[in-house]
Amino acid sequence: MDAQDFSDTSQLKPSVVLTGTAKEGSAAPPIGLVDIGTSESAYLFRVALPGVCKDQSGKVKCEIQRDGRVHIEGVITGGVLKDTSTVYLMRVQELCPPGPFTVSFNLPGPVDPRLSSPTFRPDGILEVVVMKYRTSPLAGTIPPP
Repeated sequence: MDAQDFSDTSQLKPSVVLTGTAKEGSAAPPIGLVDIGTSESAYLFRVALPGVCKDQSGKVKCEIQRDGRVHIEGVITGGVLKDTSTVYLMRVQELCPPGPFTVSFNLPGPVDPRLSSPTFRPDGILEVVVMKYRTSPLAGTIPPP
């Protein structure tokens, strides 16, 4: 394999659209950083969601469409500690500010959204494996009697 094959990675970089607080978080660990991996039969994608706790992961919605379009939305909460009702005024705001966010991107090809396994890791990474869409090699043929 030639070194030139790896020199142009721009075509591998997904186009990611951020809205809400995901768009505003510029000085912090950015929300919405996306890594995409491929295998022969599936895609793996990881999305950075700093500020979303594991116990809030149920509030994160991830929709995967057959054409490979992924849309993630949720809400980042902030200012209130888990075990107290005390509210803090943030004097330094290095993390993504509280509020709703969306992250949208395309996988390299079509997928079967029914065959996906999402995991929300304790480090704030949403990790999903989704199977590639495969047409049956026998499609259109009549099975033998």
